[in-house]
Amino acid sequence: MINTYIDHTLLNAEATLVQIHKLCEEALAYKFATVCINPSYVSAAAKILETSDVKVCTVVGFPIGATSTRSKVEEAKQAIKEGASEIDMVLHQGQLKSKEFQYVENDIRAVKDGIGSHTLKVILEICNLTDEEIAEACRIAERAGADFVKTSTGFGSHGATLKAVQIMKENISNRVQIKASGGIKDSKTAQEYINLGVTRIGASSGIAIVEGTSSSTNY
Repeated sequence: MINTYIDHTLLNAEATLVQIHKLCEEALAYKFATVCINPSYVSAAAKILETSDVKVCTVVGFPIGATSTRSKVEEAKQAIKEGASEIDMVLHQGQLKSKEFQYVENDIRAVKDGIGSHTLKVILEICNLTDEEIAEACRIAERAGADFVKTSTGFGSHGATLKAVQIMKENISNRVQIKASGGIKDSKTAQEYINLGVTRIGASSGIAIVEGTSSSTNY
């Protein structure tokens, strides 16, 4: 069932509490894997979803990834405290491009250590990286204990690509899963990623994907 792959997403800066409530109700109705929302709405979403199987996912260091490690860790820990089960953190792209690989690894590991057994996804933001940087980022994320590598924030110049997902797949072990996000708006596209081995789809078009229609949203 394709619905179980979907992180039903609303990360726009102008998202309101009313819209978050609607997102959660949709996730309940369609039995999506999670709702993916900004940290300030985690407690509200957790309350709505507390008796369901739908989990709360939130973002850390979003959308740039260049905040300090300490701020990422505290943001993640607070989100878990308020009811999040999954954290999508943005990789420090500048440090990766500077070949400060130990910094990048330590940054990810600190967040994973801070949230313990909860799921950590590392957002690479592939539109800003070369193929080799995508590969290196995946290897670093696995060493640091990440549970997933994720293509995109949905706020870059483009989102997921099949080519990038293939590179990601080739540079992680079976322990690490892949989340594709950004620009996935219909069931055909979503299925292409699933066929390639993706186990989670980040999309604001979850309903359109499930119902086999199309959507004009960007994420």
